[in-house]
Amino acid sequence: MSINIFFAAGPALWPDYREPLARACREAGLDVTVSDSAPDPSAVDYIVFAPGGVIEDFGPYANAKAVLNLWAGVEKIAPNPTLTQPLCRMVDPAMTEGMVEYVTGHVMRHHLGMDAHILGQDGIWRNDVMPPIARERRVTVLGLGELGAAAARMLAALRFQVSGWSRTQKDIPDVDCLSGEAGLAEALRRAEILVTLLPNTKATENILDAERLALMPEGAFIVNPGRGSLIDDEALLAALDAGRIAHATLDVFREEPLPPAHHYWAHPRVTVTPHIAAETRPASASRVVAENIRRGEAREPFLHLVDRTQGY
Repeated sequence: MSINIFFAAGPALWPDYREPLARACREAGLDVTVSDSAPDPSAVDYIVFAPGGVIEDFGPYANAKAVLNLWAGVEKIAPNPTLTQPLCRMVDPAMTEGMVEYVTGHVMRHHLGMDAHILGQDGIWRNDVMPPIARERRVTVLGLGELGAAAARMLAALRFQVSGWSRTQKDIPDVDCLSGEAGLAEALRRAEILVTLLPNTKATENILDAERLALMPEGAFIVNPGRGSLIDDEALLAALDAGRIAHATLDVFREEPLPPAHHYWAHPRVTVTPHIAAETRPASASRVVAENIRRGEAREPFLHLVDRTQGY
């Protein structure tokens, strides 16, 4: 009997996923029917979902074996009280590669002081400041999940002095891993360049407030491709205005698209990028979805299962 997959991630994504998802399932040896509609919710075996998708009440889909999210973040779906099915987040290898490239590019940009030359084409020969080499620069990564750990490993491979912080203790070669409240304070004190890749939870909201920003070295840089809610915006703007933080490169925001009148757009010490650090790619993401469906049919553990008590 064919496996019934309901693509409930919304009509905007359906054209991008229709063929890649069917193809990935065939390659995984699965006999599936993939549709963007579900006339009989009780017949649905798996739900492919994304925030803004077409389901608000998961109750009628009681027979579904899993909800497979297309986003790495699950904060917009995990709290749904009607969701009783197992929930899996997206860990897409291509998305991880994209995030590592974004983080590495902007860390190197700030480490080398590239803006002074790229933006300073005004006839002034600026050779009075020699940037340190990587092994003399301290970089901190907040969040050591799939994305954060991958970014930390790459930065360590480039010989930066890399510290990492997570809620629970981690062990990553060549990365000084810290945890707990005292560990967070120490990680921030070391952060000449700070990369934030924490999930969006109640515990991480405004984790970079005025008090914690003040722990960072004078003239530090921030790169935030994680979640907009991690940063207290007013506290960051004050730190930027005071020169305590030299520059913030921000890819994520509390409201997206970022409103045209927002102070970040015009601030000379802020770079805004439009949530492009790590896009989910249909072909590679479909293979992750297909593998989880294969696992569900074989009664093997799902990949990237969400602990809804933690929110990730």
